[in-house]
Amino acid sequence: MLVGILTTITVTSTYMMNASAYKPGDPGVIYHCFATDANGKYNLTAEGDLIPCEINPGDNAWMMTSSALVLIMTPGGLAIFYSGLTRQKNAVNTLHMVFMATGIVAVQWVLWGYSLAFGPDAGGYGFIGTLDWAGLNNVFHDVPSIAYGGITGTTIPHQTYMVFQMMFAIITPALIVAACVERMKFSAFLIFVVLWTTFVYDFAAHWTWEITGPDNYGKNPGYCGFGWTGCYGSLDFAGGTVIHITSGWSGLVVALMLGRRIGYGKVPMEPHNISLVVLGAALLWFGWFGFNAGSAGAAATNATSAFVATQVATAMAVITWSLLSWAHTGRASTVGAASGAVAGLVAITPASGFVSPMSALVIGIAASVACYAAVMFKNRRKWDDALDTWGVHGIGGLVGALMTGLFAEKRFTPWGDNGLVFGNPPQLLENAVGAFASLAWAMGITAIIIKIMDKVWPGGLRVTPKEEEIGLDLTQHGERAYVSE
Repeated sequence: MLVGILTTITVTSTYMMNASAYKPGDPGVIYHCFATDANGKYNLTAEGDLIPCEINPGDNAWMMTSSALVLIMTPGGLAIFYSGLTRQKNAVNTLHMVFMATGIVAVQWVLWGYSLAFGPDAGGYGFIGTLDWAGLNNVFHDVPSIAYGGITGTTIPHQTYMVFQMMFAIITPALIVAACVERMKFSAFLIFVVLWTTFVYDFAAHWTWEITGPDNYGKNPGYCGFGWTGCYGSLDFAGGTVIHITSGWSGLVVALMLGRRIGYGKVPMEPHNISLVVLGAALLWFGWFGFNAGSAGAAATNATSAFVATQVATAMAVITWSLLSWAHTGRASTVGAASGAVAGLVAITPASGFVSPMSALVIGIAASVACYAAVMFKNRRKWDDALDTWGVHGIGGLVGALMTGLFAEKRFTPWGDNGLVFGNPPQLLENAVGAFASLAWAMGITAIIIKIMDKVWPGGLRVTPKEEEIGLDLTQHGERAYVSE
């Protein structure tokens, strides 16, 4: 049945996207940019074909490079980072969950995820997209979208933008692995990824980042042109709300509903390989330049400012977390420095294309202070969010979203706005509404997904106590991270 569905989509896509020969009446034309005259009438070739808007090779190269940088953050950086933080008997399972999320979400994105998140709005309410672009129908590989581009216009093929956003969709549910490691069934996690990406991520992405053509491609006269939080004025340059708040607060729900690991608080549960932790953090830091600077949508000036802000905030966060940890424990923690780097990267994400280097320094300090305090609070409450997805991503994303409302400056990205510090107090409220709306949606829908899955999944979502004691590497995969004999 699945093969039949995929075959039908493939044949339909081939018919609709016929080798660059697009006619005015083709279904996908209304979503794309073609040359027009002064009156808005399409220019045509002698054969009656439409003339695509110009694609800028530099912009396209930068966006494909950024896509690759963001991709390596998940099966490379995140998988290695999380694996090093777990106990040795669960290292392979942790790697495998992150790696499989990379494949699952990529397929989901092509089949329906991109259409729901970035496609035409369903009804003009800014809540969720339609399935008009399912299977990437009407998403051209050789023509720019009329909606998605950089500050100088739409200069990259629509499919380039699609694949860039795919990498964001991939990393978001993978971040939740931190909350369920060492106790969740691998098979259940795979289904959870599909459900969560569809009902949490795709909705939040549509609210925040969806842009349409005029009047929602002619379907809803007077439509504001964005998702509902975008219309309200909430700013999120690269995903502090869409990615980190949703995953971090969902992770807390998952951790609390699954329950603590056996022996939590009684037996040591230290990272088994700090070298992997640092290597993973370094790969995340490296890939994050594609994450933030790539969100400019082009090789434009705000890509530069986002790149610089990312580096500055992260460096400051590393220093701040290290000093806090040193003062608190009396020792300079290597894992703490790596955690500080990730906290800084998370917090600067929503602000990166809107803030100056000095504002980025302040955000880096605030991120480490808030995230360090959250981790300490979580530990006192004995919440078994094993690898701190809530403390770092949930709190870091929230801090970043709110500080974007404080320090944003329109001079960096014209479609943004000034924040409270620069004379526009409403921006803080607008960002707070966007952040807390996504937070509430993520927590509520995640709780529903976990509750239903735990009821219907044979034996529940958790592995048995015996399997947990042995370790998930052997019981779920029959493999070990290290073989010495």
